[in-house]
Amino acid sequence: MNVLTAQTKIRPDVLVVDDSNTIRRSAEIFLSQAGYSVRLAQDGFEALSSIVEQAPALIFCDILMPRLDGYQTCSLIRASEQYHHIPIVLLSSRDGLFDRARGVLSGASAYLTKPFTKDSLIKTVMDLIPKAVDT
Repeated sequence: MNVLTAQTKIRPDVLVVDDSNTIRRSAEIFLSQAGYSVRLAQDGFEALSSIVEQAPALIFCDILMPRLDGYQTCSLIRASEQYHHIPIVLLSSRDGLFDRARGVLSGASAYLTKPFTKDSLIKTVMDLIPKAVDT
């Protein structure tokens, strides 16, 4: 096979931020199986550090976390000149109107209720970032 004609897939990088190991692991398995590169963070501070190290294509961020919650994390990312464009999906077990409205006010691109299914997680990613590009 000619090296110049070989095709490679660019795997979009997704950051999953949640203080629950179970949620992080589930999301990592679902996203990896779908062909995405996945990074994990336990809270908002770890997420911000990870974003500065390498900006992801999309962020899933839990709302209720210690130290820096999802609303604060989302607001800080949106206030950044360099990272404000990254789609952010807030994750929560709460599905009320107030919670969704607060998510929109903090700058969230979407809101996903936990527990999520593999299909809902993958659909959200596909809705918010372009498909892997052939090069």
